[in-house]
Amino acid sequence: MLQHTDIITNTLALGDAKGPSVLVKECLDVQGLPTRCGSAAFADALAAVAHSDVVARLIAGGAHIAGTTTMHELAFGVTGANAYAGTAPNPLWPNRIPGGSSSGSAAAVAAGLCDFAIGTDTGGSIRQPACCCGVYGLKPTQNAISRRGAIPRASSLDVIGPFAASAEMLTRAAGMLLDGFAPLQIDAPKLGRVPVQVDADIIAAVDGVLSPRWETVTPLDGLEAAFKAGITLINYELAGEFGHLARSNATLGADVRARLLNALTVTPEMAAEAEQIRTQFTQEVDNALTGLDALVLPTMPCVPPTWDQAQDPAALIPLTKLVRPFNLSGHPALTVPLRTAAGLPAGLQLVGRKGEEARLCAIAEFLERQLTTEPFVEMIG
Repeated sequence: MLQHTDIITNTLALGDAKGPSVLVKECLDVQGLPTRCGSAAFADALAAVAHSDVVARLIAGGAHIAGTTTMHELAFGVTGANAYAGTAPNPLWPNRIPGGSSSGSAAAVAAGLCDFAIGTDTGGSIRQPACCCGVYGLKPTQNAISRRGAIPRASSLDVIGPFAASAEMLTRAAGMLLDGFAPLQIDAPKLGRVPVQVDADIIAAVDGVLSPRWETVTPLDGLEAAFKAGITLINYELAGEFGHLARSNATLGADVRARLLNALTVTPEMAAEAEQIRTQFTQEVDNALTGLDALVLPTMPCVPPTWDQAQDPAALIPLTKLVRPFNLSGHPALTVPLRTAAGLPAGLQLVGRKGEEARLCAIAEFLERQLTTEPFVEMIG
């Protein structure tokens, strides 16, 4: 089954062979394997002496760890392109990017290579590739899942979470990953629609699945500032961890080296200002969720670019504008796959109160039911 060498970096057989098959991103320690993070800079890394906490938890919970997946190098990119470790294809739209940085995990689910996959999300790196590849993806609450054994080793933004091809399987995965997770059922969610500027085909796809019966308009005035602050902090933190690689003769992809060199220009004062925005935006999201089950907005403002379009850096800037702010605030967020009228990938993002991943999964299951009944089935083809 695991013959997709640009998706699977190592084939394994850990845990219960009868349990759900799981593939994990290559930045999570697996005992006996080097944790390469998709980078030639770590080609000679020593094998991990222990499983990361998330891998150990999955094995203890009855999962079957079937392999590791490729990724955008050092988890520092949005396209998934990786000349060293292999670029995961987008199984349903092969001329378009799979997204990053958890490209291999999203592609593996879309290709049917596993029951669910594990990725990491520092600035949209689960939700954005899930949207690109047409699958479900969940970024849990900040610190809800132990990051021991994950790279980057220190991050105030990064969260481990699952991908799945169905909302039901995403719920099952979340239950295996999160302490205290108890599945819910919701039949009439109260949603706060966050107004944002997105392409017309994206808003039409979102309008096709939502109903005015469920939603109120809920602005988030700090969204753009939070996006910029999120970029500042990811740069500051990753420069602290990987900046020495960019300054040295370490073998890096040109895009990652350029991003790290730019990240090294972020000053402590800039980071402190971003932290102030984090505090303000977190409170704004908390307030906006009062009386609601979730906030809702598109996952991406546009369809994923083709590989040709992605050669222009300007085409990549918008791809995390709507997901990155919730890494800053730490709220759980989930993407539901949609399609535009032209059959291209789009996504609907749900954002919930901290610790309420089960509520988001229940809403995703509710929306999935809507997508399989008229009139929604015509919209998704």
